[in-house]
Amino acid sequence: MSKKCVFVTGGAGYIGSHCCVELLQADYDVVAIDNFANSRHTGAGEAPALKRVEEITSKKLTFYQCDLLDAEKVNAIFDKHQIDYVIHFAAIKAVGESMQFPLLYYKNNVIGTINLVEAMKAHNVYHMVFSSSCCVYGDPEHLPITEDHPTGNVTNVYGRTKYLIEEMLKDLTHAEPKWNIISLRYFNPVGAHPSGRIGEDPTKNFTNLMPYIAQVALGNKPHINVFGGDYNTPDGTGVRDYIHIMDLASGHVAALNKLSQEHFRYKTYNLGTGEGVSVKQLAAMFERVTGRPVPCLVQPRRLGDIVSMFANASRARQELGWTAQRSLEDMCRDMWRWQTMNPRGYQDDCDAGAAATTGQAALAKAAAVTNGVANGVSNGVSGH
Repeated sequence: MSKKCVFVTGGAGYIGSHCCVELLQADYDVVAIDNFANSRHTGAGEAPALKRVEEITSKKLTFYQCDLLDAEKVNAIFDKHQIDYVIHFAAIKAVGESMQFPLLYYKNNVIGTINLVEAMKAHNVYHMVFSSSCCVYGDPEHLPITEDHPTGNVTNVYGRTKYLIEEMLKDLTHAEPKWNIISLRYFNPVGAHPSGRIGEDPTKNFTNLMPYIAQVALGNKPHINVFGGDYNTPDGTGVRDYIHIMDLASGHVAALNKLSQEHFRYKTYNLGTGEGVSVKQLAAMFERVTGRPVPCLVQPRRLGDIVSMFANASRARQELGWTAQRSLEDMCRDMWRWQTMNPRGYQDDCDAGAAATTGQAALAKAAAVTNGVANGVSNGVSGH
């Protein structure tokens, strides 16, 4: 039986690259695209993270530099491959930035998804796993949050794009019964692959807590800013559900298995541990694992921040056969291994790739000059 092929958007990103490891190890063929909005690349348009994915798995994948806003190129890639499933990660995702540039976020995230879905339909591909977010729940009415919790009262533009896409996909599956779509609502992915070869390498200012904590532990930042120390939580700081990136990645393979077994049109699943961890608790665990100080400076509350949020992931356990396996200690240890092995993230790979590209260009230029001299022409001037 031939392998099933998965088309992965945003494949070079933090979550996408770790998911590609799980997909390859589960014996899927992988075709990945990325426009490098959130990920590093070499001058030759290669993705260092995905090169390392191939090293980890000893398997090859197919990669294209492509933006979902380029509908023509997306369709051309679908023309080249027999796609069975799509996992859709591609999105710009900085909450603060989304409030400053709302049109950019709606255009990239929503229109990009429309282009993708239209390409899927044109090529008779109707199975999708959508990368959604717990922020579709807004400020939670009850904890832990189940999938039946009301959605839509979202506090930021990024979250509203995820909510809007969920509603769009739901409408699509109601109108056209062929579709079979799972939306995975992530809580807070952290950590790295245990090899230390791939991990989170933010291309913008540190908007996620764990990379910032790691920078403080390395001595590159003086302290972490804790926004709000007087919330109604055990230590006054905000509480979140942190999930190891490899557990999150395995959830996507479980979702693909579900899509292959059952046709339900549209379904949502929370992916989280079900345990709330405060900012100070996370910093203290990082200190314990690394032996490095992580000072916390309490700042005033930020407008729009949610006090506490953690998942009820029992639906995923019962229906997908999936549970988070790794502990908070594992998350911190794996993040620290990645950070200490790769203090500049993938930048060294990018620099080496750029140097190689420059070297190849120089060799090509030299060869062209040499060939020109051999043919009696040098720099466009006749040798006669």
